[in-house]
Amino acid sequence: MNITSQINDYINSQPEPKRNDMQDLHQIIQEIKPDCQLWFLDGKNEQNKVVSNPNIGYGLQTIKYADGKTKDFYQIGISANTTGISVYILGIEDKSYLANTYGGTIGKATVTGYCIKFKKLKDIDLETLVAAIKFGFEAQH
Repeated sequence: MNITSQINDYINSQPEPKRNDMQDLHQIIQEIKPDCQLWFLDGKNEQNKVVSNPNIGYGLQTIKYADGKTKDFYQIGISANTTGISVYILGIEDKSYLANTYGGTIGKATVTGYCIKFKKLKDIDLETLVAAIKFGFEAQH
C-alpha cells in the first residue's frame, strides 16, 4: 500500500470531529510545502509491537546522532492522540522557542519543545499554528 493510501486510511479511521480536523491539517501542511516528502509511521517497531501513535510526516531532514550515524526523518508530523491532535515540529535547536514564540497566542494548546497539542482546530489560532509549521520547515539546517 502506498503512503498516500496509508495516510488516507489513518485519517479516515479517526472519529469525527477529529477526522475532519486531521484532514484539514493535512491539506494545510501540503499547501504550505506542496512538494514535500510524505511519510507514514504506523507506530510499530521492528518486532511489530506498538510503541507510539501512528504519525503522518512531512518534509525531510537528516538527524545526526552523537555516535556519528545519520537517519532521514520528517520535519513536521501530525498524530491523533486520546484527547485530540499533536503537531510535531522537529529539528529545532532551542527547545524553548516554540513555547516562547507561539505559546501565548495559539489559544487552547499545550506547547512543549517540539510538540503543539490541542483538542480541536477551532480551539486554536490557525494563523499561529501555520506560522509555527512554516518555521519548522525553514529551521532545518
